[in-house]
Formats: sequence, structure tokens, C-alpha cells
Amino acid sequence: MTHGVGTVSFFHPQSNSLPGALLNALAEAIQAAGRNDSVRVVVLRSEGESAFCAGASFDELIAIKDVETGNAFFTGFAKVINALRTCPKLIIGRVHGKAVGGGVGVASSVDFCFATQRASVKLSELAVGIGPFVVGPAVERKIGVSAMSQLAINASEWATADWAREKGLYAEVFETTEAMDDAIDLLATKLAASNPEAMSELKTIFWKGTENWDTLLVERAAISGRLVLSEFTRNAIESFKKK
Repeated sequence: MTHGVGTVSFFHPQSNSLPGALLNALAEAIQAAGRNDSVRVVVLRSEGESAFCAGASFDELIAIKDVETGNAFFTGFAKVINALRTCPKLIIGRVHGKAVGGGVGVASSVDFCFATQRASVKLSELAVGIGPFVVGPAVERKIGVSAMSQLAINASEWATADWAREKGLYAEVFETTEAMDDAIDLLATKLAASNPEAMSELKTIFWKGTENWDTLLVERAAISGRLVLSEFTRNAIESFKKK
């Protein structure tokens, strides 16, 4: 933490994909930042130079053998989104590269998101026989039903970072990571000097109408947990892993 700016960072060697253990750790780190009185504003980022987040771990998806395990895995995404939603601190997103599936959900759940031109987005879930059920409410809240449905239906195609900015997912898009980081530092420094009570009240207003997400996202996770066991989905995931 630097001068009231807390950073929550995650990394996975497979394009920052999110296995269950990492999802739980990420949710806990966000909650801890929210409880830390020394933190005024949070920056959420991933490590490395390639993708921001590749979404669900295919290795873990294909290893799911029963409904309970499937529910637990997809509930991990619900925990992260709800942690971002309920954190009393404003959260700035740093999206340096591509965001897929759950990664789009994470980017949609921060309060202000910066990105680079490399940060194209894709909701690929339908292409592997599932659907963006857990992340859907967060994406829909950020960019609207029409844009979310375009991503969800055209599941194998990328939308550019400029498209994501036009739809409201990204606040600003930069040519270089360095320029993005300068902008993040500037905004984070300003927010760290702002009234924490006022920022917390603003965040409550921004997220009004999502009070049922603690149950809604878990219910959505159950849909994915059931579908991931289907023969169609398992074959589709195996095909993707071979690409």
C-alpha cells in the first residue's frame, strides 16, 4: 500500500486463468482491503504481460465430476464479484490485456476501469457449452442488456477495447501500459485524498438495486455447475484445450 492506495493483484501462469483456490484468495484479498482503515482506494490488477484474465481454468472445469464440485467452483466467481460490489472502497481496474469470460465479469465489477488497446473482450462461455450466467448480471449492469447479449451470443469473437469503452465497460483506453499506469496513479492519488465516507456513500448509490446478488449469483452458479457436467460441454472444453 502507498499513501492510502491499496493494490490487489492476482496471477496464474495460464494467462491469468482463475482456478477455485485463486478465486477464493482473490475474494478474501478484496474483503481485507475493504476492512483496512489505512486503505482509501483499491487498484485491482493482474500480473504478467499477456492476458488480464482468461476466465475459468479449463483444467479445473474438466476435472469437475459432480454437481456439488461444479457449484463450488462457479460460486467462486460469485464470491469475487460480490466482494468487489460490497467493498466499501472505490476500486479502480487495471486491464492491461485481453479479458475472457470471468475476466470480463471482474472488469465489469470494478468502479472505474482503465485499459489498453490490447484489452479486447470476449464472453466465450456459450462456445464451451455453458453461458455467462454468474458474470452476466455484472456485465449487464455495466454495458446494458443489448451489448451483453451481443458478447454472450457471439461467443467466439473478440470485441475491441474501443468497443468496450464505447459501451461503458472501460472509462479510458490507452496506447501503452505506461500511459495507463500514469492515469491510474493520478486518479488513485486524488481519490486517496478524498473523503472516505463520501466515497463509500457514493459506491452504495452506484450499486443500488444489486442487494439480491448474494443469492442471485449463487443461483446462477448452480446453472453453470449443472451444465458443466453435460457431455456436450465436456467435449467442447476438451476441444478448446487442444487448440
